[in-house]
Amino acid sequence: MNAADYFAEHLTGNPVMAIFRGSAPERTVELCESAWNAGVGLVEVPVQSPDALASFAAAVAAGRDRGKHVGAGTVLSVEQLERVVAMGATFTVAPGFDADVAQRAAELGVAHLPGVATSSEIGWALRSGCSWVKAFPAAELGTSWLRAQKGPFPNVSFVATGGITAANAAEYLAAGFSAVAVGAAFSSPESVELLTRSIAEVARA
Repeated sequence: MNAADYFAEHLTGNPVMAIFRGSAPERTVELCESAWNAGVGLVEVPVQSPDALASFAAAVAAGRDRGKHVGAGTVLSVEQLERVVAMGATFTVAPGFDADVAQRAAELGVAHLPGVATSSEIGWALRSGCSWVKAFPAAELGTSWLRAQKGPFPNVSFVATGGITAANAAEYLAAGFSAVAVGAAFSSPESVELLTRSIAEVARA
């Protein structure tokens, strides 16, 4: 399955990706369980430091037991990519675009979601076969940025990442983002309920 089909399959029904950064392994698994119980199909655990690998490994093991997909975020190099894939990552995410990383992910058959913030980066991602991209930092880019980019890039799917919360996720989905990536929204039942209700309202609109 290519990257576009992979992300479409897991984000079309429930357009939410969960991101859990900087928590201990046990807490990371608890947050993953909260996301999975809410119907989230993709969970990302950033691996920006060696310490984060333990939390990523714990999430992968928990996901394997439940048949869930866990990806690695903040993947900045080919070496890092190869390591997390060997550990069980089913997709990878980066804060920016790196052609070597995108190419190696394609060679390994792993869906990759590169970060973009400019038209040039979107074009580079498309030429590397990435039609799903991470709009980062989304809160700073804003919804007007998406409307502008959809003109020249109507077939690109954007995942809003960075500053997205249970309170504003619906705004970004309603503006045309294909999915949103959130983290703290899964830290309490109340925020999970708010996120779920907001997404349902967008779907009915």
